[in-house]
Amino acid sequence: MTKRVITSIDVARLAGVSQSAVSRAFSATASIAPATRERVLRAAEALNYRPNRIPSIMLTGRSGMIGIIVGGMRNPLYGTALEHLSSGLHDAGFQVLLVQVVDSVTLDAALGQLAGYRVDALITALAIGSEETASALSALSIPIIAFNSVMTGPGISSIQSNNRKSGRRVAEMMVTRGVQRPFWLAGPSQNAASRARGEGFIEGCAMAGMHVTTLEGDDTYESGFQAMKQSLQMGHRPDGLFSSNDLMGCGVLDALGENDGLSCPEDVMVIGYDNIPQSAWQAYQLSSFDQRSDAMAAAALDILGRAFACPDELPSETIMIEASLVLRRSTEKPTRPSA
Repeated sequence: MTKRVITSIDVARLAGVSQSAVSRAFSATASIAPATRERVLRAAEALNYRPNRIPSIMLTGRSGMIGIIVGGMRNPLYGTALEHLSSGLHDAGFQVLLVQVVDSVTLDAALGQLAGYRVDALITALAIGSEETASALSALSIPIIAFNSVMTGPGISSIQSNNRKSGRRVAEMMVTRGVQRPFWLAGPSQNAASRARGEGFIEGCAMAGMHVTTLEGDDTYESGFQAMKQSLQMGHRPDGLFSSNDLMGCGVLDALGENDGLSCPEDVMVIGYDNIPQSAWQAYQLSSFDQRSDAMAAAALDILGRAFACPDELPSETIMIEASLVLRRSTEKPTRPSA
């Protein structure tokens, strides 16, 4: 025997309210007395009722869902950012639709997939890689927020860590420490954030008259380990290294540990980016820049709030968040033994 579906009429009858009051009780923006909302929610819980969102979507054109686009989740940073975003969106009355795409750097290849989702806004940590992609996203006519994407467009906003400034700050630290052979471990070339960090670092070193040796990685631990191992095997040894992210930086530290007579920070100072939990592990103690994903999530929620308050004027802005430098053992100044 098929179980009868509980409807809003059943909830209204049990709560002693109108059917429209039930609809308002499940809307984050509708006006309803707190006591009435509580009575409706208690009745709904007793009946195990779940509201049907389709009529509301057809009537308002709004789904109440925010799409969060993720690529490769190998970097623990994305999990932390996702947690901050999801929590803030739920508190604001939205539902989260997690959309996973194949590319771990840009969302260009996912346009066809994204167009099929009925969401009120899109938030992504993947960069916008081309003007064509920016134009296609603008055509969706919903707020788009991209973290660490240089490219924007109508209705597209970017929230960025101040990557270039952080790179220059690393160069200044190395100059202070007397580094003579600075190395830069870059991420994928299409990673705009990595490019900006490297540009700032190389510029800062050039101002001090230092040439930077660049190693290539792909943002993974394995690529950092291999890049450092191969460099050492070729006789190229840094005394200071800036890694585009912490995963590669941890790989560098392990590669250094395999080289007899070479240690960090005594022989090589190493600094990363993202401040992932692994960077604080005792085995690594990697100094790193914290992108402050809580502040980036708060900025995204502020943009969405203003966008939904004035739907005819979709925002297009760039917000810069200063990264916080967290110092650990990998950049400590070596202590000289007493005479």
